[in-house]
This record gives sequence, C-alpha cells and structure tokens, in this order.
Amino acid sequence: MSKKTTPNLTICIIMDLIGCASYAFPVVGEVADVLWAPISALIFYRLFGGSAFAAFGGVFNFMEELFPGTDIIPCFTLGWVVQRVVNGRKTATEQKFATVVP
Repeated sequence: MSKKTTPNLTICIIMDLIGCASYAFPVVGEVADVLWAPISALIFYRLFGGSAFAAFGGVFNFMEELFPGTDIIPCFTLGWVVQRVVNGRKTATEQKFATVVP
C-alpha cells in the first residue's frame, strides 16, 4: 500500500482533539492514552495511505500519545500540512515539466 493520500483537514483536527481529550480527565486520561496510542497510530497510518511517511507518522503519533504531557502536539494536523506541502511540490514540478515537454 504505497498510495499517497491527504485526508480531510477536518478529520485531522478532530483526531487531534480526541487525542487531547485525555487532559480533561487527569488520572483516567493517562490510562486512556495507553489504550488510545495504538489505535491512533493505526488510524494515522491508514489515513495517510500506508506509505513510508504514514508509517513514520504513525510511530511518532504512538510515542506522542504514550509520553505524558505531549498530547498537545497536533500530529494529524502536522501530518496533513507536511503531506500538502509534499503534494504541492510534486504538482508544481509536474506542471513545470509539462510546460517544457509537450
């Protein structure tokens, strides 16, 4: 599965908000993070198309959810931004070569 996709930004923001929800429940939240971390990592991997970027992001997301105090990092939204920049550069490069080569 190496298809590069960029998920909807709204979905990414919602996923980040779900990850931050553990701050609402101080003790229960940290236990919930242990359960949420692998689920969140798998969702990240699937949302971003199962590429190498998605695998790296999934691992980063997993670690971010496990470590206390790091839930504030918006992994899904950052992944969306990075994916858009990468796709934007590829599109610009393809357009550049399309105008040079008829």
